[in-house]
Formats: sequence, C-alpha cells, structure tokens
Amino acid sequence: MTRKRLPIGIQTFRKIRESDCYYVDKTGFALHLIEQGSHYFLSRPRRFGKSLFLDTLAELFAGDEALFEGLAAHPHWDWGRRFPVVRLSFAEGVLRDRAELDESIDKLLRLNAERLDVALPDEPGVAIRFSELLRLAHARHGERVVVLVDEYDKPILDNLADADTARAMRDGLRNLYSVIKGADADIRFAFLTGVSKFSKVSLFSGLNNLRDITVSREYSAICGYTETDLEQTFAPEIGELDRAQIRAWYNGYNWTGEAVYNPFDVLLLFQERQFRPWWFETATPTFLVDLLLKRGVFIPRLGRLLASDALLSAFDVDHIATEALLFQTGYLTIDAVRQLGALIEYRLRWPNIEVQASLTGALLESLAPVPQDPALRPSRLYELLLANDFDGMHTLFRAFYDSIPGECYTKNDIAKYEGYYASIFYTYFAALGLDITPEDSSNAGRLDMTLRFNGNVYLFEFKVVELSPAGRALQQIKDRGYADKHRASGVPIHLIGVEFSRKERTVVGFEVERLA
Repeated sequence: MTRKRLPIGIQTFRKIRESDCYYVDKTGFALHLIEQGSHYFLSRPRRFGKSLFLDTLAELFAGDEALFEGLAAHPHWDWGRRFPVVRLSFAEGVLRDRAELDESIDKLLRLNAERLDVALPDEPGVAIRFSELLRLAHARHGERVVVLVDEYDKPILDNLADADTARAMRDGLRNLYSVIKGADADIRFAFLTGVSKFSKVSLFSGLNNLRDITVSREYSAICGYTETDLEQTFAPEIGELDRAQIRAWYNGYNWTGEAVYNPFDVLLLFQERQFRPWWFETATPTFLVDLLLKRGVFIPRLGRLLASDALLSAFDVDHIATEALLFQTGYLTIDAVRQLGALIEYRLRWPNIEVQASLTGALLESLAPVPQDPALRPSRLYELLLANDFDGMHTLFRAFYDSIPGECYTKNDIAKYEGYYASIFYTYFAALGLDITPEDSSNAGRLDMTLRFNGNVYLFEFKVVELSPAGRALQQIKDRGYADKHRASGVPIHLIGVEFSRKERTVVGFEVERLA
C-alpha cells in the first residue's frame, strides 16, 4: 500500500489532485446533483469539507479534464463544454457591520468580473451589480452561469451576540441572495452551503427554488469520510491504530443516510497518531455554552433530544431553538427518524466520544470550574472507578461540590433548578467520554444514570434533600428493580444512591450496594 500526503487544511481540489494527496472521490455526488436539478442548499458543520466540495464543482464546470482522470465523474462528463463560474465566499475574516459586508460583497463581485473578463458597470446597489454580473457573464461566455456560495451565513453567525448587527447582516445577505431567483434565465446551477439553515422567510425570501439536501438520505455522505473510505482510501494510514477506537471517537455523524467520520479529526489523527478532540479544539463554542446555561437546559438530556422537522430546520436571529443550534453546528446528530401522520420527528444524539466529552467538559467548567488540584479533577474519578473505590468517590464529590464558588449558584440560571446538582455529576462523568445512559428507562420507571465501565454496571439515583441524608435514593433503586434488566449480563452491578443537600450545597449521602 502506497502512502500519500495528508490533505490537512487543503480546500482546493486542484492542489489535492496535483500534489499526490489522498482524495476521497465525491465527484459521483456532484454528477448526481447536476443530473437531478439546478439549485441546491446544504448545511453541514464547520470543517466538514463543504469548501472542498464547492471547489470540486467549480473545477468540474470549468472543464479541466486532467484533474478528474480516474474519478467517478470522468467518463460521464462533457469535457467540451465550459461554464462561467461565480464564486462567493464569506469563509475568511470577520465582518463587523453592514458597511463592511457591502464592501466585501462589492469586492467579491469585482473579482469575479475580472476573472470572467466582463466589465461590471458602476451601478449602485449590490443586487443590481450581482444581477448584471450574471447577465454579462452569460452573454460573454455563451453558457449560463454556475453560482457557488461558501459559508453563506458566516456574517450572521459571527454577530449573533449582537442581535441588531446580526439582523443588519441578514438583510444585506437577503438582498444579495434574492438575485439568484430573479436571474434564473442566466443560471445553469447554484449551490449554497453554510452551517445554519435560516428560514426562507427570514433570509431566502422569494428563493423558493432551492432544494435543501441537508437531510436527504442519498446525500448524507456528501461531506465527511465513510467507513469504506477509511478501509480503502486511508488503509495505509491506519497501521497500529485501533479501528473501534477511531470509530468511537470520530464517526457517528448522520443526516438520515450513511454515517460519516469528521474529516478534520481523521486527518489530524493520522498525522499525530493521537486521539484528541481536534475538531472541538479549533473553536470552543463559548456562545453555545452560555446559551445552554442561560436557558437552564438539563444537561443529561442533551444527548437524547427530540425535534420536529420544522424545528430542526428553523434558525433565525430572533429565535434559535436549542435543538436546531446543536444539530446544525454538529454537536448533535440524527439517531432516528419517524413519521407520525403529517409530522416528521427526529431523535438526536451525541455523534461520538469527542463531542460528548468536549462539550460536557466545557459545560462543567462553566457550571462549576474544576479546581487545579489533581485530587479533584475528572482524571481522579477515572482512577477511582478502575479500583471501584466508592469511599474515594464519595470524598471526591463531596470535596468538589464544597469547592464550587458561591457565585456559580448566582451567575448560572441553571443553578436555580434541582437539576443543577445532577447536571454537574453527569458532566463530571461525561467529560471522561464514558459509556453513560442518563434517564435510563425500563418497565420499572426511569433511573437517573447508568454507567458501563470496565466490565461493571453502575446504577445512580439522585435526590435533593433539605439537610441530612435520608437514604431514599438507594432505596428507590431497589424498590423499583432498576437492576433487573442488567442481571442477565452476568457482570457486577453497583447500586449507588447520591443525595445532595440544598442548604449545604454538597453531597451529604453516597450509599453503595453491590449485587452478587
């Protein structure tokens, strides 16, 4: 097996093909899109290969045959036709106000005009200039224009913390994108990509001919690497790396079809030979963490949310549903779909270890900053679990809750709820990437948390008491027979009742019973 260069950070199709890099062939998807229609929209999280796919489309329509030799599209494309391509990208830099946005758009239009060898008239207004660019390019080249827009929503997302600026950006972009509908006679193909899916009413006003393929089963793997891609394209890179571990860490993203790996993670893993949250570390989602805490979201429930099709697709400056935000930014993915009459419902889950551990770790730091003392950090919990040292766990959690500054109970809205204590407890485990099932359902009811670790099963029930431990948490596990469904597994089962004192703000009860 011949090793090639890893295309880390390369979003240019030509550079990958001419530099002997690994390339996962997505040209079959490109052909299918072109055969089926002409106007598309795709939402995918950041660093999932959207820009590379757009660049592949651009080179395909430009007709550079040599770049596609050996790829799926090569024998099926008419290389004698070349189409003018207009490319608009907002991926680079941060635009802080409407004036900067209009200036950026004007520059993009001028650059496209120069490349396509047309003289763009000095007309006022973004919409007029864009429309003229399309008309003149069509006339100059004798073929209708291909319009490719990368990170269409970034100017809005960069300013979500300032609603007024975000609305101004939305209005400016709506003015630009509305041209695509009116210029249909001059457009052969249009493809817009971004992270979010703003409603057609708010941003794509009038642009009702866009086909949204975000959750189309046939295009689930249009970005990202499949299991087959790792087995075939990247086989020389796997070596001593454990396939099951690669899958657990970086696979699992799904848009109702074939699941995919995060390509950014996979490439960094192959280069560094180390499992780390490479994707998450590129941009810690401070805005997302703050929003989740402000809304008082019960963190153990994050990995098991339900959302309707309308809710999952809704994303606007004035209202961002928690489910839509987490899904569209890549922190949750689709686990299952079901149709109930006219309603389509999605069940969402964590995609993999990286996302679950990293996001819950970030939430833990905001809920209750973890002390620098090694004896109180999550790594200590891992050691105690390996040894089944329950006294040590009790001491650890008691000390950790005692270390939480009083301001944490006042600055976080979630601290007003009883779920605050359980959320901290859950995130402490989840930040280690352990196999956890919160609110584990059975015929007997719903247990607060099940942990499977090192050949053991741990059943946790939480209770908030006024002051002294009452023993109700452990007793409820036994009374409701939560352990029954695990008995057939033959592994050790540990029943653990945890009680928090509302007045003392700490763990006052930690009872453990092992079943034979």
